[in-house]
Amino acid sequence: MTDIALAQRNHLLAMLPRADLQRIAPQLDVVQLDLGESVYEADRPLKYLYFPTTAVISLLYVMHNGASAEIAVAGREGVVGISLFMGGDSTPSRAIVQSAGEALVLKANVLKEEFRRGGELQRLLLRYTQALITQMSQTAVCNRHHSVDQQLCRWLLLSIDRLDTNQLTMTQQLIADMLGVRREGVTEAAGKLQAQGSIEYRRGRITVRDRGSLERCVCECYKVVKKEYDRLLTAQAVATAPPANTASVHSRRDSDRSAGH
Repeated sequence: MTDIALAQRNHLLAMLPRADLQRIAPQLDVVQLDLGESVYEADRPLKYLYFPTTAVISLLYVMHNGASAEIAVAGREGVVGISLFMGGDSTPSRAIVQSAGEALVLKANVLKEEFRRGGELQRLLLRYTQALITQMSQTAVCNRHHSVDQQLCRWLLLSIDRLDTNQLTMTQQLIADMLGVRREGVTEAAGKLQAQGSIEYRRGRITVRDRGSLERCVCECYKVVKKEYDRLLTAQAVATAPPANTASVHSRRDSDRSAGH
């Protein structure tokens, strides 16, 4: 059982009208997710919808030969397990924890019941799904047309956006697996970024020292993804914001008129 304040640490849940959140919060449970932990496996039934609060989760596609590539990343701005409300109970991708932390989980049957209600939760989840599809599409374009240096900058910025810190605990091999490139390519790209002062890499920990430098080096894909998330989710936040207090508005208007005289 989760209280409202804890539920609001996830940005999607924080956008819900208070009445909806009060109904859903008791159904949420807090889970601790460890680095590298599998949240769900490909072609396995999904049992929970995950709302990360401090954890970051990568969605990966794994080939038969074991090779993998990240297709999207989700953190406190979203959810993991969209197949549950998109008409399927499984997915061909895999989800693993990229950055350890907490998440709120909602059982599949509860989620489906809530989604069938319609209302703000349904609209919010669909808007998020549209933004996630944009991220997946742009990742495919980026992996095909942009350099490893640019891909690494995009990956770092998307990851940092979902954390309260400028540090990531991640080996170069894991980053290579995420990007679907050779480790040597990541080593070279990280070395360039470190030499120009953008990042510091030491013992499996990456610290972003100059975010502006990363933004200048990154390809257009990062901005496309960020703009779409901002457009869809900011629009939803405005749509679900409570109306201004009418009495207060009239009071301010009367005061303004008095001041004018």
